[in-house]
Amino acid sequence: MSHTHPLLTTLFKTVGMLLYVPLMFSCLEDDGDEVPETPIFGEGSFSTEELNALQQTLNLQATPFNYANVTLPEHYLETEALEVDNTPANNAIKDMGATLGRVLFYDKNLSANNTISCASCHQQNAGFSDPDKLSRGLNGETTRRNSMSLINSRFYEAERFLWDERAATLEEQVLLPIQDHIEMGMDLAELEAKLQGLDYYPILFTHAFGTPEISSDRIAKSLSQFVRSIVSTDSKFDRALKDAGVTFVDEDVPKLTLLSEQENLGREIFYNGYKGATCSYCHGGAMNVNDEAKNNGLDLVYSDNGKGEITGRDSDMALFKVPALRNVALTAPYMHDGRFATLMEVVNHYSDNVQQHPNINFRLTTLDVEDTHGPVMRLNLTRSEKEALVAFLHTLTDDTITTEEKWSDPFKN
Repeated sequence: MSHTHPLLTTLFKTVGMLLYVPLMFSCLEDDGDEVPETPIFGEGSFSTEELNALQQTLNLQATPFNYANVTLPEHYLETEALEVDNTPANNAIKDMGATLGRVLFYDKNLSANNTISCASCHQQNAGFSDPDKLSRGLNGETTRRNSMSLINSRFYEAERFLWDERAATLEEQVLLPIQDHIEMGMDLAELEAKLQGLDYYPILFTHAFGTPEISSDRIAKSLSQFVRSIVSTDSKFDRALKDAGVTFVDEDVPKLTLLSEQENLGREIFYNGYKGATCSYCHGGAMNVNDEAKNNGLDLVYSDNGKGEITGRDSDMALFKVPALRNVALTAPYMHDGRFATLMEVVNHYSDNVQQHPNINFRLTTLDVEDTHGPVMRLNLTRSEKEALVAFLHTLTDDTITTEEKWSDPFKN
């Protein structure tokens, strides 16, 4: 065995440290306009001094809630949840990042007159949707549309957001209402300066991103982390699937013993094509999401043309993003314009009143072939069948979404 002289050993250690130090700090050097994030940020706990400062305004604990390492049920994983996950590589959910996002989500300082927050139009007790027909902005003006639920936003594979899909990513979407002159009315540069002056944000941004600097990019990332963390996995339907050992949600799901006879009939209508129903094609799988804008035959002529107003293409006229159905019993009113007050009204539409719009989705017609224009389908469900479908939709309610503190308002007043 060879031996190294002690002086040489010391020399090697010294040189190694000299090489290591600049390498370590190179990870924090400015690369363009943004400091690259490193894996160590976004985790850990607040110090006693930091927590005391934060608790002047916020109900936060030293150790943040678990947002990053949530276990998805087997029927989510078998339904390819991870394959459709739209979380970008540069914005993985972190506990501290989502904690910052939670604070931003509920902070009315994000609006020009300190009266509106993201949560104003995405209320936790309403399944992170808006109970008003049309959402209202900072001066009381109404927007053009109802605010859809944010639940399971993480699983929109195509990533596009808002009713007209004008936002290419969730990171882009979360900044649009802040800048909208009706909704929150803030210039992003002014917002950065405004938040820098609030005592709690430098602490939160440091823990989320490693330094206290506040930027619109970091605001977008942390808000997106929080929104993506809002995942529903504990509805009655989830529990029934787990009890039955069902790991893949499709038309072959058997009768579930934890569901009533009425709820099972509703599930058969929803998933199994009972009487030709096609609910699951647009709202199926375990996550009950869809990632393609569609026309569902609300009208023959639309005053709001949805995606078509953005693209200008005739084929996109009156196409709207398909909302997730988790907690749908809590997210009334329904449709982009909030026209339906109850789930029974929604079921009546799909059973009896779908209109023959030129861009009607083929699943709502009698021809099961894409790009065809067959006559619209009339399911003609009976009253008891409609009630069964509504009963099944209620089994998608996940009370943890409406009660979990980690998604609640953290402000003390």
